[in-house]
Amino acid sequence: MYAVVRRYEGVTDPAEAGRRVEEEFVPLLRRVPGFVAYYWVDAADGVMLSMGVFEDRAGAEESTLRAGDFVRDRLAELLPQPPLVAAGEVVAHS
Repeated sequence: MYAVVRRYEGVTDPAEAGRRVEEEFVPLLRRVPGFVAYYWVDAADGVMLSMGVFEDRAGAEESTLRAGDFVRDRLAELLPQPPLVAAGEVVAHS
């Protein structure tokens, strides 16, 4: 399995960002081959985190492409800074 974690800082409206992600982005992400799970977290103080888990690296990379497009098209005014992105193989889980 592979995971992708993104950290967004300077989020101007966390509630609206969460709504758009839940209603619009999550359905797109579920269609990525190898999709396992996705989480969108309000870490407070204008910071939001996302974590996607996929069966393989190709799914994780596709999710990064889709996330970039979605942020540009639907969230740019709410997420004014580019995310910090980390991705890699899952080496332990429960």
